Amino acid sequence: MIALTIDTQSKRPLVEQIVDEVRRHVDDRRVRPGTRLPSIRRFADAHGVSRFTAVEAYDRLVALGYLEARRGSGFYTTPPRESLASDAPAPGQEHNEALVSLIRRLLQAGDGLVLAGGAWLPNAWMDELGLRRALTTVARRPGSHVLEYGNPLGYGPLREQLSLMLSERGIAAAPGQIVLTQGTSQALDLVIRRFVRPGETVLVDDPGYYNLFGSLRLAGARLAGVPRLADGPDTAMLERLASEHRPRVYFTQSILQNPTGTVMAAHSAFRVLQLAERYDFMVVEDDIFCDLHDRAVPRLAALDQLNRVVYVRSFSKTLSGALRVGFAAARQPVADQLADVKMLSSITSSQFAERVLYAVLLDGHYRKYLGRLLKRLDEARLAAIHAFDQLGLEMFAEPEGGLFLWARFPHVENAMDLVTPARERGIVIAPGTVFRPDLQSSPWMRFNVTVCQEPRLLAWLEEVAAGAAVPLAQAAE
Repeated sequence: MIALTIDTQSKRPLVEQIVDEVRRHVDDRRVRPGTRLPSIRRFADAHGVSRFTAVEAYDRLVALGYLEARRGSGFYTTPPRESLASDAPAPGQEHNEALVSLIRRLLQAGDGLVLAGGAWLPNAWMDELGLRRALTTVARRPGSHVLEYGNPLGYGPLREQLSLMLSERGIAAAPGQIVLTQGTSQALDLVIRRFVRPGETVLVDDPGYYNLFGSLRLAGARLAGVPRLADGPDTAMLERLASEHRPRVYFTQSILQNPTGTVMAAHSAFRVLQLAERYDFMVVEDDIFCDLHDRAVPRLAALDQLNRVVYVRSFSKTLSGALRVGFAAARQPVADQLADVKMLSSITSSQFAERVLYAVLLDGHYRKYLGRLLKRLDEARLAAIHAFDQLGLEMFAEPEGGLFLWARFPHVENAMDLVTPARERGIVIAPGTVFRPDLQSSPWMRFNVTVCQEPRLLAWLEEVAAGAAVPLAQAAE
């Protein structure tokens, strides 16, 4: 076993101590490459820390490249950093490690954990039977669609259907202007690959979507955060940043923004487009939560008619996270360029999955399901807001719909201090730090309204409200 020096009485987080100690041992060649570390349980017992602390430390070390996880075998040290191809970490890697750790915890969480900050609906809330019916319909239909790659732009009839759906939201996009993708993540990735160059500054919401931030860092971009207000982006700061950096792209969400749940007001939307014209930048509008908002709110893409706006979305938040069908809509030259990047990077998207989505949208069942879902979400949101009021949680804004509440405890200055205490109670929270472009400190947390009535979560929040779950080091400050 590696001899680590860990001070459980120190104000410094235990996870950081463990990560730094293991890194030092590897970099100083105190351990041989391929050395097997103790299991999570043995490590925790030997060093007097919780298993959740050990899991988070191991996750970060894997993300940093100091450990590798071998399925069914355990964790092993990698060669010293200077023996690798590059001495310096990849751009933004030191920021992405926290994001990788959070995403891994969310995706690998077992049934025993409460995902207080999760980004999706509970399985029981989704239309599994409707989806299975569509799968059966497509699978039984004769043809080669279960074998072939399909059209590079994506399944034609689905693009025609999406063109009609966009027109209902006031967005004019011909089927040829729509590029089908493997979810919104690929749509954003295509934009990044085509329009973001290493070293360039791009504008993003602050707070905003952490997966997007990670992808931009991997592309070598520098992030400049536009503060998010209750009615949309801080347009004065947007103009200042645009004037200073002359960015090519601004990534934003106008409807039910992640994580704040806010909706961009019309005056803010018009100002964003004015600034895009004045400073010559493209706006990428991520509308992934659009079906969770039933009010008539103009999108940037509708106001701009895809002149400077690229519109992206998917159906993973309402239909299925496993289906992975999304799209990007843009003016024709931009759509053509995105299709070219798609062909170079992945050839095509899944025609079979696209046909399944088409079957779901065509039979009219999806609209009825959405009606039931929105009613259920409204009830959950109102209950969560009432509970948070009783607990003394401050909310950034009261959302008009969607999954999220962005809230904080007035006496907690950094929500990261609550991550480990929450994990020890079997609760996974989403601290505000990971939603900020450069992982700046934040007291805010994202909560998923569908789990806010979970008794274990409410009991823990009561402890935090009373100060009992706040780390001693913070309580003494």
